[in-house]
This record gives sequence, C-alpha cells and structure tokens, in this order.
Amino acid sequence: MSGEGPGLGQPPGVGFWCRLPSSAHWPPTPESKDLYGEQAGPAGYCRGTAELGSMHFEELLDQVGGFGPFQLRNLVLMALPRILLPLHFLLPVFLAAVPSHHCALSGVPANISHQDLWLEAHVPREPDGTFSSCLRFAHPWALPNSTLGRAPQSLGELEGRASAVPCSEGWEYDSSEFSSTIATEWNLVCEHKGLNKVTSTLFFIGVLVGAVIFGYLSDRFGRRRLLLVAYVSSLVLGLASVASVNYIMFAITRTFTGLALAGFTVIVLPLELEWLDVEHRTVAGVLSTIFWSGGVTLLALVGYLIRDWRWLLLAVTLPLVLGIISIWWVPESARWLLTQGRVQEAQSYLLHCARLNGRSVGEDSLSMEALSKVAAAERVVRRPSYLDLFRTPRLRHISLCCMMVWFGVNFSYYGLTLDLSGLGLTVYQTQLLFGAVEVPSKLVVYLLVRYVGRRPTEVGMLVGAALTFGVRLLVPSETKSWRTALTVIGKAFSEASFTTAYLFTSELYPTVLRQTGLGLSSLVGRLGGSLAPLAALLDGVWLSLPNIAYGGIALLAACTALLLPETRRAQLPETIQDVERMSALPSVQEEEMQAQN
Repeated sequence: MSGEGPGLGQPPGVGFWCRLPSSAHWPPTPESKDLYGEQAGPAGYCRGTAELGSMHFEELLDQVGGFGPFQLRNLVLMALPRILLPLHFLLPVFLAAVPSHHCALSGVPANISHQDLWLEAHVPREPDGTFSSCLRFAHPWALPNSTLGRAPQSLGELEGRASAVPCSEGWEYDSSEFSSTIATEWNLVCEHKGLNKVTSTLFFIGVLVGAVIFGYLSDRFGRRRLLLVAYVSSLVLGLASVASVNYIMFAITRTFTGLALAGFTVIVLPLELEWLDVEHRTVAGVLSTIFWSGGVTLLALVGYLIRDWRWLLLAVTLPLVLGIISIWWVPESARWLLTQGRVQEAQSYLLHCARLNGRSVGEDSLSMEALSKVAAAERVVRRPSYLDLFRTPRLRHISLCCMMVWFGVNFSYYGLTLDLSGLGLTVYQTQLLFGAVEVPSKLVVYLLVRYVGRRPTEVGMLVGAALTFGVRLLVPSETKSWRTALTVIGKAFSEASFTTAYLFTSELYPTVLRQTGLGLSSLVGRLGGSLAPLAALLDGVWLSLPNIAYGGIALLAACTALLLPETRRAQLPETIQDVERMSALPSVQEEEMQAQN
C-alpha cells in the first residue's frame, strides 16, 4: 500500500525539503513559509530547520521507531473508541424502533377468542390491508351475540361507523421483537412520531458541536487529557440517559452524549497518526475502518440479546469504563508536547517508544538541547485556519466540492442505515448483514482506488447508492426480499463511498492544510448525518419522497465529485501553491509525471 494513502507525498525520515519554483519571491514572509512554501531566492529556500542544526519531528520518530510494538499497542488502545462509536451512532435502529401498534381498546371481553375479529370491529384497515396504527372507529361494529353477548348495531352506530378518530386511550404495541423502546415508553408514534426522529438529529447535532469544541480543546490542553474527558463525560451522560424519567430529559442527555462522543472522532486519529511514520499511516486508516465495521456487527448481536432499550443503552455505555482504565497506557502526542514547550515530557515518551520498539537510543541522542530546537521549530509554524481553505481559487473549488460530497455521503449513508422498516428480515438480521457487507466493500474500494482511480471510484459508488434508492421506488412494497436485497446493496455502495471519501479528500489537500480540510469536510458531513433522520418524515407528504431525497442528494454529490481532480499516482501537494500550480500548468504536471514513471 506504499504510496497510495494520505500523507505519502513526503518520504519518511526527511527533516527538510527545498524547492526552486518557477516564480520566486525573496525574502519569504512568515505566512508564505508556513502555507505556500514555494518562496525561494537564487539558492532556493529550504523548509525545515536543517540550517539551524536541528531535526524535524519525523526524523526523531525515525530514530525511536515509526512503526513497532509501541505503535501497535497504541492502535489496539484506540480500537476501543472506534468500536464504541457505531454502537452509539447507529443505536437508534434499536433504541427508537417502532413496533407494530394500534389504538388501545377498552372493554375487551375476557372470553373473546379471535383477536382479529375484535380489531376488525374497532380499527379501520389501511389501503394495504393492515390495521391502522393511529385511528379507531368512532362507533365500532357489533359482533354476534354468541361472541360478545351484545345487541345488533343501531342505525346511528351504522352511520357513525364510517368515521375514524385518533387514538384517545393510548396504544398497544407488539412485544414479539422489542420488549421496550423509547417509542413505546413515551408513545412517540402517530402525531408524535417526529419526536422519535428528532432524538437522532439532536444526537448528531451534539456530535457536530462537540467536534469543534474537542478539536480546539485538544490542541490547547492535549489529546490524552481530552480523551479522558470524552470517556468520563460519555459514561456519565450515557448513564443519565438510561435513567431518563421523561422524553425531554432523554433528548437533552442524548444530545450531550453526542457532544461527548465527538471527542473520539477528533482525538483518536491524531493520537494514532502523530506516533506513526508516513509509510504506515494508510495501514492505520484501513484498520480504523475495520474496527468500525466490527462495531456495526457487534451492535446487531447486542441488540438481539437485549430487547429493552434501557438495558441496551446501559450495555453499550458500560464499556466506556474500560476506556477510562486504558488511559493509563495511552501515550500523549510527543509532537504536541514539543509545540507546547514541554520538552521533558516529550523526551520521556520518546525514550519509552524507543525501548518498546527495540531501538538503542540513549538520552544523548534525544538530549534536551536537541529536543528544544525541534520544539522551537514546531512552534514557529503558523497553525492553519478554515479561512485558508478559501483564499485561493483552486483550493476554494476543492473545498466547496468536498463539502458537497461529504454532505451527500453522510446524508445517504445515515438515511439508509437508520431506517430498516419495510424489509423482509428482522431488524437484527438486517443489521448483521449491514455489518457483514462492509468488509468486502472496503476490499473492493482498495482495489478500485489503486487500479481505477479515486474519482471514478467515488463517483461510481455514489451513483450506485443513488440507483438503489431509485430502484426501491419501482419495487412494490409487498416484495420484501427484493427490497431487502436492494437495501443491503445500497449499504455496500454507501459504505464504499464513505471509505473512498476519506482517502480522496486527504490527498486533495496540501500537507499544511490536510487536517484542516478533513476537519471542515467531516463537519459538513455531520450536518448531513443530522438531517438524514428528519428526511424520513417526508413520507407524510409523499411516501416516496424520502427515497427521492436520499437518492437525489447522492446523485448530486456524485456529479460534484466529477469536478475534483484525480489523485491516483500523483505526487501529493505539500503547500497551497502546489495545488494552484497543478491547476495552472497541467501540461507541465503531465510531463513531470511521465518523467517520474
């Protein structure tokens, strides 16, 4: 996988690099040094600190081992939050499930032998032949005296029978599949069904806000400390959700749980990558997606074994205790410590890394003086902002396209994943299929991006997802097996588009803005994820409208992906000017690529 993943444009162990641009300006400004890089005098401008007699951080990492037992242990420790995330993100599939239900009926005789006959007399049928979930007859039919001991209907009752009224005494729920959900607990059905979907939207809004908060705080106070905060706050808020006494309390605690869990989404990846050399970062990215798929499959098993929503939420929350304990072995990012001037702590972690990796590095090789120079070099680099993504035309074009692609990927993915109604299988079987289909879809993506390209793969997967939504509109609701097959195929396409989006986006942005670009794209993606559950409510306007919305947005995202440049076999950009030069001089770029080949 060498040379194919994000961040592989710069060889490992190199502490600086020099370039001679076609148009140079001297002296370079601090901003151009940090972001644009392509500033040089007659002898060329060297980025890094080689002339200062110090090393770059990647060179330190090369000495202590950029991939070994230390990094493998770190990947195992970071596997827990990656597995826990889908358990919470996809939990509404079971937590907010709506079983079959009908109006609660009073006065049911004790000797009645035919339940359907009783329902026939009291509950109207829908056009598809099923009993209505939200209406009952104002004046029910009278059944034969032999059954109920009741006189025949009067003329007034016959006239009033045609009128149906909303349920006034609550609902009766089928408990064969779920013993309890939040829908059955607080009657979030019929005119209140929107509140059931809102809980998922509020959760993802919490994730969106939490990503911004934890991203800022982890840069200021450290990854390890904020990871502990995420574990503890997720545990406390998860237990508070379990103990919710009403819907308002549950909605608030789930929103803040999403905010706390967002810490995992923004902290885990930097904690992994900042201890890995460039060559093995793609491997870590693939492993992370496998752990997510494992969590999806595990959710199906846990949901099948635990049918009560409170116990189910407790079961996926308690493993956070293991995460709190694991913090003892999680290393802080030495790179972050150096940027904060905490040289002694960084030295301790680097020496520990060297020992575990079997590298004979003494304190002289990692002396306080040498590390202080690296720390000084790390601190002078200006931190990029979201505004830098829109300062130049080509980068602005890439940023806007990536935002649309990520919105479409998340919107279609969660729209499909969180709605398992109307299928031929049980919700547990469907969830298990969803988890099983993710692994082969990732393998297919790996082959396609290597031999076909990033852009065709992303476009093809999004078009495939859009087509499955479209074909579902043509398949009758009675053919459950076909609808289930289409849903599973759509899940495979959606997961493949998600995996490709991570790889493709990371290669489009220059090194100095790669994390910032990914952060903005994922932020917009979470907005799409938060709106996906609400789009399901459009079936009240028109039954086919949710599928049209999901498929239409996926198709729009596919068309937008066509506007992005291909990154297969292309040298990854290091600076903003690299991105602009690739657009301005395509012929020169092709000549350079041919020369390299």
